[in-house]
Amino acid sequence: MKSRLVAILTAASLALTLAACGDSGKSTKEAADKAAAATKEAADKAAAATKDAADKSAAATKEAADKAAAATKEAADKAAAPAMAPAEPAKKQ
Repeated sequence: MKSRLVAILTAASLALTLAACGDSGKSTKEAADKAAAATKEAADKAAAATKDAADKSAAATKEAADKAAAATKEAADKAAAPAMAPAEPAKKQ
């Protein structure tokens, strides 16, 4: 009799435990799907921000290179100006 009572109580406690936690797999999958979607969205935003930053950096680098080239050309033109001027004729004594 005691063993029957212990078996019934054990079976009842197991049934109660399974009933309480029985459908948790569905909500876990939904939570995992939401987390995956949020992760993908965050990754897409990060990729877009990185691309924008790279584009701005490339534009700034090109602008700086153009300014440097213009300054170099201007300096070279100034340095070459005296050499390009016609020579003065030598004075006779």
